[in-house]
Amino acid sequence: MTGALPGPSSVAINGRIDRLVVTPDRVLVIDYKTNRPAPDALDRVDPAYVLQAAVYVAVLKRLYPDRPVEAALVWTDGPKLMPIPQAMLDAALANS
Repeated sequence: MTGALPGPSSVAINGRIDRLVVTPDRVLVIDYKTNRPAPDALDRVDPAYVLQAAVYVAVLKRLYPDRPVEAALVWTDGPKLMPIPQAMLDAALANS
């Protein structure tokens, strides 16, 4: 995916989404992580992973303005699906 973050700075980004699920009701971006052991809670996730997901969501919201865009991490060690709340994504972008 290539795009720019919304806002006055329009920072260019380039990345590869591991899994993108697009339905009529929502968009879900999933990033696979291989950390062992996987963190047991969101507050133990590397902030860089949350920021990466936040960037993907920000760009995808511009491509899919008619539906919610959500993000989750899949820890392959489990496997374990860990949705990332929108407030956490927003905070990651605000603090970057």
